[in-house]
Amino acid sequence: MKRRDLLRSAVASIAVAATPLAALASEASERIDRDVTTALANLYRKSPGARALGKQAKAILVFPRIVKAGLMVGGQAGRGALRKNGQSTGYYRTVGLSYGLQAGAQSYGYALFFMTTDAVRHLERSRGWEIGTGPSVVVADEGLAASMTTTTVRSDVYAFFFDQSGLMAGLGIQGTKIAHINP
Repeated sequence: MKRRDLLRSAVASIAVAATPLAALASEASERIDRDVTTALANLYRKSPGARALGKQAKAILVFPRIVKAGLMVGGQAGRGALRKNGQSTGYYRTVGLSYGLQAGAQSYGYALFFMTTDAVRHLERSRGWEIGTGPSVVVADEGLAASMTTTTVRSDVYAFFFDQSGLMAGLGIQGTKIAHINP
């Protein structure tokens, strides 16, 4: 009996080791695509403004789930996809660190609407794009941000936040970077 279990374990180990990395990468990108499609559909259903902006945008970068936590020092991370004409053209991660008077944990998603070709090019060519700094107070609530705001010095990129849950409160300086990945 033990010999048979050992043989099964060896066969399973060989099968896992033989799984091509491309297949694992394909699964990761498919998971990101599925989550992005769901998040964008929910955002459009809840916000006619986002839907209208989406029709005019050159591209939309969607991070379906960002996890953020901190106590004095905080961090956040998530993965998403850049969509052009409804198709994913690249995958990105967002990471951020913050320091200051803060405490809590939360998860949320956000979508960046790129309104110009130049803005899209900037994202695609940068090695790491910093999108914001400043104070933040997030209340445990589901829904969209009360209003659209610019996310950089350029007025051609707008952000919508959605699916907020948890509690993160405080005042701090935060730097968030977005970088291209190959999942």
